[in-house]
Amino acid sequence: MGCGNDERQARDLPRVVVVGLASCFGCQLQITNVEEHLTDVLGQIDLRYWQLASSEPMPEEFDVAVIEGAVTTEESEATVRKLRERAKCVIALGACAATAGIPGIASRNFFKRPSQVYKDVPAACGSMVVPRPVGAVIDVDYTVRCCPIDTMDFIDVLQRALYGSNKTYPSRTMCGDCKRNETSCFFGKGQLCLGLVTTAGCGAKCVNLGRPCNGCRGLSPDANLASAREAVARYGVSVADFDQALEMFNQTNPALAGSE
Repeated sequence: MGCGNDERQARDLPRVVVVGLASCFGCQLQITNVEEHLTDVLGQIDLRYWQLASSEPMPEEFDVAVIEGAVTTEESEATVRKLRERAKCVIALGACAATAGIPGIASRNFFKRPSQVYKDVPAACGSMVVPRPVGAVIDVDYTVRCCPIDTMDFIDVLQRALYGSNKTYPSRTMCGDCKRNETSCFFGKGQLCLGLVTTAGCGAKCVNLGRPCNGCRGLSPDANLASAREAVARYGVSVADFDQALEMFNQTNPALAGSE
């Protein structure tokens, strides 16, 4: 069953809200970059609230909640719980929502960090909690990965959410995509790349453009970190650099914490 309410009349459109938590809001901006597809997307939904584009209060009733950003305060935790209670479907939008992303880097020794930045922590920071992904607080139905998101990936996930298509996501690592694309391996050049442990699904776009994977899709559940570290060392690349690079988008992942 999709996010649309089967009990509503066919002429009614699924009511959608878009909410931003701790993030740069870049993934929300990416939604507007669907350009020629934007009117088609908007024609399939009733956009009731978009935090980035409106100062109106969020409505009480809706069908789909799109959440960007990591949970970093008690207030944002309460917000996502409320969204989960009211929405038939929840979509986590972008790396910060999916893995805690950049805010998650601060999760280690988190409560010591504010005093390193502020003499007096501003009230605007709210009641801070250790940064974590949306899925660590509530059940998430669909996820749009990457930093920033790929606009066509967002359209694909939204379509599946609206019409109840498959929720299955690839769990393989990125290396297979590079092989299929016939792109040369960065490790062969003595350069660090996180594709060997990162969740596939983006088509290895960065690698195709000549840039190593930075792991923004998050750690693959199929990744073998012990074997990956052995491979990194075998190619003469620093294992310490590999571990440090992993922390950018995986700091809150329990698998990473337990693999050192």
